[in-house]
Amino acid sequence: MKVILLTSLLLCVTPLYVLAEPLHLIDKNEVLETVHTEQYALNLIDEIFIDEKKMEFLIDYLNPLVYSEPQNAMLDKYGTIVPEKPGFKLDRQNFIYSFQRVFYNGKQNRITIPKKIVFPKVDSELLAEIKTNEISHYSTFFKKGNKERSTNIEIATKAINNHVVFPGEKFSFNSVVGKRTEEKGYQRAPVIVKGELSEDIGGGICQVSSTLYNAVDLPGIEMVERYSHSRSVPYVPPGRDATVSWYGPDFTFINKYSHPILIRATSENGRMFIRIFSSESVESKPN
Repeated sequence: MKVILLTSLLLCVTPLYVLAEPLHLIDKNEVLETVHTEQYALNLIDEIFIDEKKMEFLIDYLNPLVYSEPQNAMLDKYGTIVPEKPGFKLDRQNFIYSFQRVFYNGKQNRITIPKKIVFPKVDSELLAEIKTNEISHYSTFFKKGNKERSTNIEIATKAINNHVVFPGEKFSFNSVVGKRTEEKGYQRAPVIVKGELSEDIGGGICQVSSTLYNAVDLPGIEMVERYSHSRSVPYVPPGRDATVSWYGPDFTFINKYSHPILIRATSENGRMFIRIFSSESVESKPN
């Protein structure tokens, strides 16, 4: 049980007490954790106080258990707005207050863990403002019969689709797409390593980063990091590619426009297509 693990860790640094009734910490009407308040005591001569370090340990332990990530508003494949959903995190101040009441008064055996709302960065109102004015687009093509490579392109495309880059914000392809692993569905496909063709997990996603590079090559976009392959690639003109690797090159840029930009990306029937949208009143900021 969780209470055994948590209590045993605290016993390493806490004197033994005659344990009172356990305190149940409730989340979503279920017992998330059970603790003994005595294990969080700090003896100071003839008075007992809460040990702040142990309290911080408990809060840090609970926070990821109650945290739920907010979901940005997004567009479905028909261009309809899917509303945002708020997330939640542990309310540290109110949790400490509730714990103190039980610790010093001992009149209850459960606390409903207080939480704060975490608002998403992109809400429906913002998305409605930036979803109709297309400022750029670019497409490339690939052999859909190559299932492994096509699968990798599709997964990476979904990762960047609906991503919003705010003014002054830096977009990192590696950060947004994440590590390419078999657990995510990526497959082995041809890659270029030091000018030679090889195979690796995620082969083909450089077509996604290269297509994106050409789509965002705009007056209001500052390229920060972009590298070309060590040999030419067939899907973009020479010098217009952007190679990426999880442990190597990244493709990054900064939005210098006055408004957020929205990346819309699709990959189907052998075509990689990226469109860039923003507000009707968008303009690039002077350097």
